[in-house]
Amino acid sequence: MTKPQSLYHSPHVLWNKNKHKSMSFSIIKRIAIICLPLFCCLSGLGQSPACDTNYSYRLPPQLNDGLAVGSLKDAGIDSAKIIKLTKLILSDTFTNIHSLLILRNNKLVYENYFAGKDEIWGLKLGYVKHDIHSLHDVRSISKSVVSACVGIAIQQQLIKSIDDPIFDYLPDYIKYKTADNGKVTIRQLLTMSSGIKWDEDSPHGGSENDETHLEKSSDPVAYPLSLPMAGKPGATWNYNSGGVQVLAHILKNASGYDVDVFAERFLFAPLGITDFQWIKIHNKIPAAASGLRLRSRDLAKFGLLYLNKGKYNYQQVLPERWVKASFSTAITRDTTTTSMGYGYLFWTYVDTVDRKPRRIVSARGNGGERIFFDEGSKLIVVITAGNYNNNGIVNDGQVALDKYILPAVK
Repeated sequence: MTKPQSLYHSPHVLWNKNKHKSMSFSIIKRIAIICLPLFCCLSGLGQSPACDTNYSYRLPPQLNDGLAVGSLKDAGIDSAKIIKLTKLILSDTFTNIHSLLILRNNKLVYENYFAGKDEIWGLKLGYVKHDIHSLHDVRSISKSVVSACVGIAIQQQLIKSIDDPIFDYLPDYIKYKTADNGKVTIRQLLTMSSGIKWDEDSPHGGSENDETHLEKSSDPVAYPLSLPMAGKPGATWNYNSGGVQVLAHILKNASGYDVDVFAERFLFAPLGITDFQWIKIHNKIPAAASGLRLRSRDLAKFGLLYLNKGKYNYQQVLPERWVKASFSTAITRDTTTTSMGYGYLFWTYVDTVDRKPRRIVSARGNGGERIFFDEGSKLIVVITAGNYNNNGIVNDGQVALDKYILPAVK
């Protein structure tokens, strides 16, 4: 079992790229508390809709957004299995799925959106009718986006090497450097093997959970840097969102841009991503580990960038070697097996489908947010969902992939 990815429950600012302004999250929450019940009553949101499982496959619409579309049949995918999965989602057998997109051979061949309960960083929205234009919390997929930004910064020679010690890029936090953490490198933050003592397994909100302490800290960069070491850097994998917040600050010191602005200029612009939000904490700091909100089609574009070795529409946005390293197993997540690994803020594992091994890479976030990559089949699957902090989901995105999508690929 992989570790569930927790979230920040106490954000302070929601930053909208299109409006270029911030709004206090507490104000948003007050407005929502007053207005949402009336809005839900008038619109039907907040109520579980009657299940209608009628569905017939149709091609995704061809939009002027850079994504090519095609059919399941032409992509060599059994439509019967995908139709069955769709009906199971519609009947809520697969709980609270909000979108499902399938791409093969660089074409979007299936796209569907579903109503379901949703949140923005813990703020409950009731039932939302998601569609092609909906922004969605991607939670810890944000980490994979931060990884891409680090790769671009290296390409731009803003960061010399990921084997550089982190404090080479943290002059404003040098007082936290010790003989032990002074050996931690950027690579070890990317592979979650820094050795910093960190606990995200304990219940969020509790006194033992370090992510809870980080979000309450007056300085979310200082907090992880101030913690003792639990082991030798590079020796052991341990899920650590604080290290990603440190990575974002390294990026800021190296480039002069916060991670949201850096991503907008050097990653999102080449991908044609024009609509996004990055939630901020403490009125100014982008929540690097989990604050990004994107449309599902834009998650698909991010997926295509990696599936095509850093190219998007013939432009080399990321170095090919960076993509290869990001998708390679740098460290195992379980000492008893080599089948579960971790790259540069991407998850790697060997799946078994129809008794055959399939190497899968994924970007994933709390709630059921997923980008699955099957490089051997030139397949990308994008899933968004609203199962935040719910570890009891039986039919989740992984089951959808293993039992319906991968077996449908010819």
